[in-house]
Amino acid sequence: MRNLQIMPTLSSPDPVPESPVFWDRYKKEIFAVIIIAVLALAAFAGYRLYMDRRANAAAEMLGSAKTAAEFQKVISEYPGTAAGASAYLFLASAQKNEKKFAEANTTLQTFLDKNPKHEMAGTARLAMAANLESLGKKDEALATYQRLVTSEPKSFAAPIALVSQIHLLKEKNQIEEARRVCETVMTQYRDSASASEATMQLRSLKPSNEPAPPAIQPTVAAPPAPALTASPGVSLQPAAPPAPAPKAPQPSAAPPKKP
Repeated sequence: MRNLQIMPTLSSPDPVPESPVFWDRYKKEIFAVIIIAVLALAAFAGYRLYMDRRANAAAEMLGSAKTAAEFQKVISEYPGTAAGASAYLFLASAQKNEKKFAEANTTLQTFLDKNPKHEMAGTARLAMAANLESLGKKDEALATYQRLVTSEPKSFAAPIALVSQIHLLKEKNQIEEARRVCETVMTQYRDSASASEATMQLRSLKPSNEPAPPAIQPTVAAPPAPALTASPGVSLQPAAPPAPAPKAPQPSAAPPKKP
């Protein structure tokens, strides 16, 4: 008889459970996960619907607001919305129109505290600096413009803040610094609308080392000649011109010789 060799067969150490057994064992957990996912989707959809309606209502109220009190109402009733954030800027503008510059800056600072990354943050800082100028706080206004350029050099507000510094520097007689600011705008922000303004300002600046024009001395009129008064024994007639000097005698001509 031939020797039969039996080859060993590979068997999986972890048998795959049959589908009915797996379903029966984990169907409660599967149902729980499905229910949670459905509830989460429903909650998210409901939240989005609520936020959309709230944002629309806030935008509608902001669109109809005209006074400072109405802007304040939008802020109070719809915090956290885009319209609520914009209402701060409208409120500050209304306060500025009423010459309430300090209150306007308080409103703008609140806006920046609540919305530090807002796209209109640079505009708010520009408005704060302008209000400081209106209050006569020129040094604080200049510092605010400079901080804006340092913190947001790539923003659209940066070249505007630079140009706004020029007249303040001229008032402080810092001509070279004003010249440097003009050149910065012309080189780093040449494509902005502020570049043409910087060019005009630069042409009007004179170097600080240019000698001052000489002061015009006032002309003093010569004193009038004293009047002649007649004194006893003194004649007022002009003196006679001096007599001409006597002419030297001319030598007589020699008589002609006889031939």
